[in-house]
Amino acid sequence: MTPLILAAMAATLLVALCYAALCAASPFGDCRRCGGFGFKVVTDRKGKAKRGKHCRRCRGVGKRIRVGRHLYNVAHRTWTAGTN
Repeated sequence: MTPLILAAMAATLLVALCYAALCAASPFGDCRRCGGFGFKVVTDRKGKAKRGKHCRRCRGVGKRIRVGRHLYNVAHRTWTAGTN
């Protein structure tokens, strides 16, 4: 294999390990729709920011589970159910 392919594989592995560490350390991230506020920020007629409706995606909590942590939870539940 060429050194370029090995470097790309090493970089991909490093990114995957860093994401796995992030999912282990902080399994919840900010909601992408509301930005972690739990509600949509709207402006009134004067241009002043005010609180809008609560976010339906995160149900007003402002947090979401990361994709990697969700996959880990699913795999762990499957493994636990199969070994019991």
